[in-house]
Amino acid sequence: MYSLPEEKKEELRKPIGKVVKKIEKGEIKGRIVCIGDMVTITLKKEGIEPDIAVVDYMIERKGYKGNKFQADKIIKVRNPAGKITRELWNAIATAYTENKKTLIEVDGEEDLAALPAIYLAPENTTVIYGLPSKGMVMVKVGEKERKKVENFLKEMEE
Repeated sequence: MYSLPEEKKEELRKPIGKVVKKIEKGEIKGRIVCIGDMVTITLKKEGIEPDIAVVDYMIERKGYKGNKFQADKIIKVRNPAGKITRELWNAIATAYTENKKTLIEVDGEEDLAALPAIYLAPENTTVIYGLPSKGMVMVKVGEKERKKVENFLKEMEE
């Protein structure tokens, strides 16, 4: 398990990719991974169906009142705030290996799920996560992005 040290929280607020307010249908090629309820809702409103979505049915720490999200496969995991559990890590890894639209429902928080989603991403994957009050961060995953996440994970307590 990885834990986010208090002194690393500010560093994590720096976006790994491009910050955007809106994403148009057709703008993203390849596999699409959404981290967070608001990001998932926003993309679905644009007609973009994520291949993998990680949600906790909370938006900015408040309960999500909309309909449950749908997918071909649903994986339920527990993951406390500020942590990346083996359960969450394995769920993301499993979702990448299957060719099904997958929803990972987190009991707890999905706040750090972008890290394993980027680190484990195969080629031609875009990971999109929310940056509260700024928009969404769109990460076209390549070696540079994986290395940045790997270095960050090394600094987290295991």
